Formats: sequence, C-alpha cells, structure tokens
Amino acid sequence: MARRGTVRAGIAALALLPLALGACGGGSGGGTASGDPNTLRVLDYHNDEPNKTVWQGLLDDCGTEVGVSVERESVPGETLISKVLQQSSSRTLPDVLMLDNPDLQQIAATGALAPLGEYGASTEGYAQGVVDASTYEGELYGLQPVTNTIALFYNEEVFQAAGLQPPTTWDELKTTAQALTQGDQYGIAFSAMNSFEGTWQFLPFMWSNGGDERDIATPESEQALQLWVDLVSSGSASKSVVTWGQADVADQFKAGNAAMMVNGPWNFGSLAENPDLKYGIVPIPAPTAGGTVVSPFGGETWTVPRTGDEDKQAKAAEFVQCLNSDENMVAAAVGTNTVPTKPALTEQAVSQVPALASFAEQVPDLRSRTGELGEEWPDAATRIYTAVQNALVGGMSAADALRQAQDG
Repeated sequence: MARRGTVRAGIAALALLPLALGACGGGSGGGTASGDPNTLRVLDYHNDEPNKTVWQGLLDDCGTEVGVSVERESVPGETLISKVLQQSSSRTLPDVLMLDNPDLQQIAATGALAPLGEYGASTEGYAQGVVDASTYEGELYGLQPVTNTIALFYNEEVFQAAGLQPPTTWDELKTTAQALTQGDQYGIAFSAMNSFEGTWQFLPFMWSNGGDERDIATPESEQALQLWVDLVSSGSASKSVVTWGQADVADQFKAGNAAMMVNGPWNFGSLAENPDLKYGIVPIPAPTAGGTVVSPFGGETWTVPRTGDEDKQAKAAEFVQCLNSDENMVAAAVGTNTVPTKPALTEQAVSQVPALASFAEQVPDLRSRTGELGEEWPDAATRIYTAVQNALVGGMSAADALRQAQDG
C-alpha cells in the first residue's frame, strides 16, 4: 500500500553518508554485525499480522534452502529509513533489506545497494511496472514477489436495495454515488489527505484519463481532479475526505457510512470485524466505457545492501531469489492478501482468495510511481496531493490548483 510521505529527508541524509562499503573488504570488515558466514541478517517492516507470521515462515524456508540461519528484525514502517541511516553510519547494514518499492530508486542512487544482475537474477515473467520500480539507471536492484493496488468496494446489500449495479464509468460513478447518498450514508469515500496516501488514491483517476506526473497542469489531470471536486461539492462524498487516511476510509465503509469506497486488500481483516457487512469489489471506474484503468502498485521489494562481504552478498542474492520463487510468490499472496507480481501466477492465488480477483486483473497494467521520474517521484507526489487539497478545501478551481502546484 502507499506509505506516508515521511522518508524524503532521511533518504537525502543517507546520500551524504559513506556508502561505498564494498571498498571496506570482506568478512568482519564489512557491514554485518556478526560476521558469521552462515547467518543472514534481514530487516523489514512486516510487524503486523498476518504479514509478520507469513513472512517469517517464508524467510525460514529460504534460509533452509540457501543453507543459512536468519536473524530477522522487523521495525515500524515509518522508522525503517531512519534505521537504515543508523546502520549505514555504523556500517552494520543488514544482508537483506526490504524496501517499500517507491523508495528503492532513491536508496539505489546513494550506492547502498548491490545490483542483482551481478548475481544472475532474472525478471522474466514479472509485470513490467514492477521491474521498472526496482530498476535504477538500467540496473536491477530489487525483486518484488507480491503487490497490491486499489479498487472500488461496494456494499452489496445497499446496491441490491437500490436496484443498482456497480459503476464502470465516471458518469456512472457520479450518478450512483448521488443516488446512494442519504441520511448518514455517503455514496462514496476515498482518501484525499495531504500525504502520499492522497496521491496514491488519486493516481488511478489521473493516469486512466491520460494525466502524467511530469506535468500535472493538463486538461487530462484537470478532468480527473474535477471529478473528485464534483463528488465532494455535490455531497456524494464527505468533506472529511481531505483528512481521512485509507484506514479511516475503511472504518467509514465498515460502519455503513459509505456505500462505496476506494481502497485496497489490506483492509480485508478490518472489514471482517463487521460480520454483517457484505461487499463486492470491482475495478475503479474508467473515464469512459471500455477504457483501461491504470492504477499504481504497492508492495515491497527485497534488496541486497553493499556490506563489503562479497560472499555474503552472493548468498543474500540467492536468498532474495528464493523469496521470489513461483511457489513463494503464491504463498505470500494467499497469506497476506496480495497478488503475485508474475501475471501467470495470479490465477493460483485468486483460486484460493477469490476476493483478490479485481486486484489481480489489474496487474498487467499496473504502473510504477517511480517509472518516469525515478528518484524525483516524491516531488511530483507532493505536487499532486497539494493540488488536490487546494481544489477541495482551498477554494481554487481544479485548473488553478494543478497549475499552481506544478509551477510551485
């Protein structure tokens, strides 16, 4: 899923540290704390269930396959980059580092990661957007086994009572949301907050209409933003969308305060807390009938830091490739409500978790947030959510909000 936009300063500071650890020599002079050639240190932020347990099992299995013991450290997501900073400074980087995929190119730009192509890693069969996100200046630095994205959740009982079908176009979305807005129930909920979560939720609307992050002051992006403005100004969506994160949106939908929501599969567990809630999931509506919906993909990529110990780096690369085996991709997807990054494997996951179907069908067209701008993506993401905020609560027209954000 989309992470909070709090890592930019940390990554900038990382670039100032001495990261050419490959010149430090091997063995105990490298970046590992123990120097034990038969132990790999792993750092990730999967500390919530079911992710914590599922990934522990996969890490242990790959440790056995590769012939190493695994020392795992899981930290809260918002502290991962600061942890990497500390470890880089003390030359104790882990042997295997998991990163949120939009962060990879900025970390790779510092020289902290080893190119996986040097160890024979292959991207055959992966969705192209996934490969793009893990590639920096033509070199592959990470492998991502599973992904997620967002779709449109709808309350089946509410729709049935109203005699409506889930919308497939923007016009249908507006009329359906208006028809289902009554009493304490809004037609739709989404996150338009001033953070990367707000940008993440807006991207399917902007991209599917031909908008582009290199220049957001275009008619295509304006039309997408106007759609959100219309939903809020008509009362079909709460004005509070500008402060809601995706977890808040899920809470509103779970409580029956919204007939539809834009959100992702990481909410399955939360929604299950209301046993009376019956919902369906469809792709986010396209601008016009038959249009292709282009959404961003989330999820984490696994990398090999430059620790100065070439033998352990090779072992770590083998370990990362194990995590990305077909079997482990499917196991991770089923266990964590995600989708394999190889489209050919999606049916295996969907057959076991049918609710993933609407997310899985988007995988071939999913787009990398860093695919065009690379390490400059955070600047564009900030411009996007700033424009959304200015249009929804700042009193600016969609066109003016986008132009000011682009020029600012």
